This record gives sequence, structure tokens and C-alpha cells, in this order.
Amino acid sequence: MSYEKVLQAQEVVVGTKQTVRALKEGNVREVVIAEDADKAITDKIVEAAKEANVPVMKVDSMKKLGKACKIQVGAAAVAIIR
Repeated sequence: MSYEKVLQAQEVVVGTKQTVRALKEGNVREVVIAEDADKAITDKIVEAAKEANVPVMKVDSMKKLGKACKIQVGAAAVAIIR
């Protein structure tokens, strides 16, 4: 499951704006997106990931993704940094 990947990652970037920025900088190994996040937001991330040729994994819950990132709120997207 992708939650474990996020937990085991050495460095992650949390949030949509930060994820898109990291993708443009070329520092991302993989992107994890919550399926219950707003589609208008996640579409931008998926498009940026396609342009950067970075794989996108989907998980079911923003709340669980935020917990895996050790934050108190839900996370729509997380970038796992190289």
C-alpha cells in the first residue's frame, strides 16, 4: 500500500502547490494522491506528473494520507522526493 511508502520515505513534500513545484523542479520519485480529494485540484497534479514522467499512486483517504505524513489534517497529495 502507498501509505507505507509515504511512511518509509526519507523526504516527502505535502500539499498540492508544493507537489506541483517539486514536480517542476524534477525532484520527485513518485506522487501519491488521495481519491477523496477535489478532482479539480488533483487533475493539476496528475497533469504535472505526466509532464515530468513521474508515476502516480492513488490511495483512498486524505485523512489517512495526512496521518502517514505525520500531520494533523488531511493531505490531497504527497510527493516522495528522490
